[in-house]
Amino acid sequence: MTQVIGKLPIQTTDIHRVFIRATNWIGDTVMSLPAMEAVRKIFPNAFIAVLARPWVLPLIEHLPAVDQIIPFQKKGGILGDVGDVIRISRRLRKMQFDLALLFQNAFEAALIAYLSGVKYRIGFNTDGRRFLLSHVICKDHDIRKQHQVEHYLAILRAMGWEAETKDPVVIINDKDMDTAHARLLSQGIKPDDRLIGLSPGAIFGPAKRWPAERFAVIGDWVVERWGAKTVLVGSTGEKDICKTVTRFMKNTAINLCGQTTLGEVMAVIKRCNLFITNDSGLMHVAAAMDVPTVAIFGSTDHVATGPRGRKARIVRHDLDCAPCLKRECPTHYECMRGIEPEEVWEEMQKEMSH
Repeated sequence: MTQVIGKLPIQTTDIHRVFIRATNWIGDTVMSLPAMEAVRKIFPNAFIAVLARPWVLPLIEHLPAVDQIIPFQKKGGILGDVGDVIRISRRLRKMQFDLALLFQNAFEAALIAYLSGVKYRIGFNTDGRRFLLSHVICKDHDIRKQHQVEHYLAILRAMGWEAETKDPVVIINDKDMDTAHARLLSQGIKPDDRLIGLSPGAIFGPAKRWPAERFAVIGDWVVERWGAKTVLVGSTGEKDICKTVTRFMKNTAINLCGQTTLGEVMAVIKRCNLFITNDSGLMHVAAAMDVPTVAIFGSTDHVATGPRGRKARIVRHDLDCAPCLKRECPTHYECMRGIEPEEVWEEMQKEMSH
């Protein structure tokens, strides 16, 4: 049983207003969705709000479990950060929350909950913030070995609350679906065309990225062997990687990298018949939308952060040095460079044959 440090017992019937501090990364937010749903079941009659950074809002703004989204805008810089924390804490204090559940592990999250005057403040014992929490969840070895989905559920289970293991589910709004459809149509993608998505980026670092020229090989094979069309997606910071892929390709690909909002790219991915990706936030989005997904893993741990979905496959090599969890490889990126396009293609064929 996970240890909880905290003297105050919590009766769920005494909790009327809850705020959840969401994580800042797209993939982490997707993996926390089952825990958000569990919070609603634990507190069925409570008002539940989620405090989140603007770029992850499309992942949670349509969740039935959530009553209100509170965007957390930050101006940046030391003075800006301090001012932002004070401002958001004042706003939360006025909302009179009874309980704060901190899915984000940062010190700042606990400080905001403390300054907001929330009586019960629950989170992991990370980032030197124990003294700011009313109930400290000790992150033991068993939690560290589990998938990240279980990591967030463990916060609730440690309190003795029931939290069911489920795969994440992402909901897209109709506006984003219409925008994505119109954008693809303008690029010559018809509703009955077979569309394969490629996501060659990964914000964490180069150790998570399969070589661009190999994504290009896959893109060409998709056109030549299946008669399908290819679309590349990713964030603004990944535009150069996607351009490199298109430069290596012999056939034409649609490059939407950096040209869409998160909501729109989610809708584009939903339209794909198959999605090929590194370990990234969009990988988790695709799996959570039940899009057939082939994920390529190198430096990261497929057990802890692999895609959770019934149509997801993983390609990786079992090396002594992997997973190292490093942003950059100190040697030759063998965990990624050792994976050949034929291996990825084989998994793609298996998924498409289902």
